Amino acid sequence: MKKQLHYLVACMAIGLCLPDLARAQSAAVKTVEFESQAVGRKMKYNVALPANYEQTTTRYPVLYLLHGLTSDYTAWALLGAPAAARNLDLVVVMPDVLNSWYVNWAKSEDGQKNRWEDFIVKDLIGHVDATYRTIARREGRAINGLSMGGYGGLVLGLKHPDLFCSIGSQSGAVAFAKSAGERLKEGKELQRRKGELSTKPNPRIGIEGFSSQAERTPKGQIFVTVDDCAASDPFQLVTKVPRDKLPHIYLDCGTEDRLVESNQAFLKLLMENKIPFTYAQSGGGHSGPYWMREIGHAMAVQYAIMQRHLKSAGKPASEPEKKQ
Repeated sequence: MKKQLHYLVACMAIGLCLPDLARAQSAAVKTVEFESQAVGRKMKYNVALPANYEQTTTRYPVLYLLHGLTSDYTAWALLGAPAAARNLDLVVVMPDVLNSWYVNWAKSEDGQKNRWEDFIVKDLIGHVDATYRTIARREGRAINGLSMGGYGGLVLGLKHPDLFCSIGSQSGAVAFAKSAGERLKEGKELQRRKGELSTKPNPRIGIEGFSSQAERTPKGQIFVTVDDCAASDPFQLVTKVPRDKLPHIYLDCGTEDRLVESNQAFLKLLMENKIPFTYAQSGGGHSGPYWMREIGHAMAVQYAIMQRHLKSAGKPASEPEKKQ
């Protein structure tokens, strides 16, 4: 059990390592603010557009990249995601989802609306498709993330296979809900972060009343019952999606990462059930240098999967804008 719960400590390290990373951001990144009904407040996301976006009328596929625990919407740009996409005809969207774990919380307190799954699949995707020239259907949409975001990428993709043809997880906390369910079965409370959360705003985030770790940690209970955990557990979800609806799954993890064992356990489940996937394992820990190195490979795989699906659907990897 202790090994399964190491994800919490490992995920928290993400926010600590980002300030020391090089600003690997050679592509233009825009910050967008919009109103979300799901969480009842204004939210932000970063977006990187193809270099020729303004000179064409083309519609492009979209990759959603999810950040880790204690991190924010600026993380993937700092890790070099826009630079990795510079040779691809691809829109890259990097949203802010706080310390929410990308699920709809079972209970919210202090008047909060913590519908973070709905925030992604309804509000964010809807806003991106309405604002940019995207290929707004399953064949042109992928999702991926690191650590907490890797868990989120799998859960959102498996719960909504109609939205994504490719789902991914890098150093993912894939056993988060599984471990929580095991604790509840044993009659134990779910673990909470020890110590006081920082009330110091992070100027990089720039969301009033929503920029400190205390403000960015939802109030309430993410899971109340074992069934709540099961409903957001990739180990259970992946075997329930019909094979003809199942998105392609991409996974990677470093050999020195504390989460590698849970990733290997998920990989074993995929192999036992003959579920297609792409898996990469190489040297590295739960740290910025590993993600900076691996994002290009992950992005290339997911872009190729979208191209394959678009071709199968009789559509090009990018589409000219239809005249009204």
